[in-house]
Amino acid sequence: MMAKSELTVIGAVATLALLSSSLMGMSVWAQNWPVTAKQKATATQVAQSGVPLSELSANAPDSYLVKRGDTLWAISGLFLKNAWRWPELWGMNLQEIKNPHLIYPGQQLYLDKKDGRATLRSGAAPDGGSLPTVRMSPRTRYESLASDALPTLKNRLIEPFLAEPVIVDENGLNAAPRIVAAQEGRVLLTRGDRAYARGKGDAGLVDAPGQKQKAYRIFRNATPLKDPITGEVLGYEAQFVGKALLVRGESTQDGTDKEGKPHTDIVPATIDIVVAKEEVRVGDRLLPEPPQQMLSYVPHAPQNKVDARIVSIYGSAVVNAAQNQVVVINRGTRDGVERGHVMAIMKDGARVIDKTDEARAELKLPDERNGLLMVFRPFEKLSYALVLDITDAVKVGDRLVNPR
Repeated sequence: MMAKSELTVIGAVATLALLSSSLMGMSVWAQNWPVTAKQKATATQVAQSGVPLSELSANAPDSYLVKRGDTLWAISGLFLKNAWRWPELWGMNLQEIKNPHLIYPGQQLYLDKKDGRATLRSGAAPDGGSLPTVRMSPRTRYESLASDALPTLKNRLIEPFLAEPVIVDENGLNAAPRIVAAQEGRVLLTRGDRAYARGKGDAGLVDAPGQKQKAYRIFRNATPLKDPITGEVLGYEAQFVGKALLVRGESTQDGTDKEGKPHTDIVPATIDIVVAKEEVRVGDRLLPEPPQQMLSYVPHAPQNKVDARIVSIYGSAVVNAAQNQVVVINRGTRDGVERGHVMAIMKDGARVIDKTDEARAELKLPDERNGLLMVFRPFEKLSYALVLDITDAVKVGDRLVNPR
């Protein structure tokens, strides 16, 4: 049976489903999200229960003024021993906070301690806060306060991984359209260049008259990602090199060959390179640009038991991962992994010889907790995760378990 605090954090996640701002430059729409009766009930429960005082950081301040550049994770680390448990601490005052999804610079956070438990509430800063004033003129304009909402993490740490790397299966990779030629026989292409591409079957590049121009991401060098325990290839990580727009779709053209016999020519699709992270080449693959998503990163513990491993560390020249680096783990949506899941990183205990024993028995020291990571982009069989707090280097094969 789960402890009361565990049930509280799970329920609180629903209430705090969008405390972060968008990580892709999109507007934050959370202020338009309704707060349901269930969420209000959960918020009230959280406000009443809070966390035991033993869970507070030794140097937890009595109050804190939220500043620009802060993140929810960093603020939580000021108050709690385990930053991922902040939903349990957050005291929801629904009279003052009409929408509990957003926290802004200029808000004052107060730590309340009562009957052996602690909650956190918010209020305006003593000087009236640092929220921007919107001055209206005869022109029509607006400024959204939501853009100032604090993100859960520093956006720059994971933004590239939301837009660039992608994990695909072998069939999806082989079926992806490919660049087959360039103008004037060029080998390397960059932004502004035109190229030609072909697809296979249903993956053909077809344009639809009257519809918005289709966008594609360009990839190469798909690296197989294997489960460190079973050896199964769980997916392929493709290297992002640029973006392209479809100008004309694939087609065929009837004509005659050199001998005057009827012949049908294959006419590849025409694409324009609009983004080039590096030179684009013939043979690179195209995958459709995915729709923009409104993403939230609310850290919470998985409800089910976790037994996972680190598959790879992003960056081919990297052997060990440090704090704020991205890793791939061997669990995905098929295993119940979701965005925001926090997992504990376990360091494998060393094998030593018991020198106090005449038989010189070999011992396996217990695995020790080395830190935390948080999933931010799950796929079917694999997930990208950000290393948050560690005491020692993280390596491929390290085990992941529930955070407590």
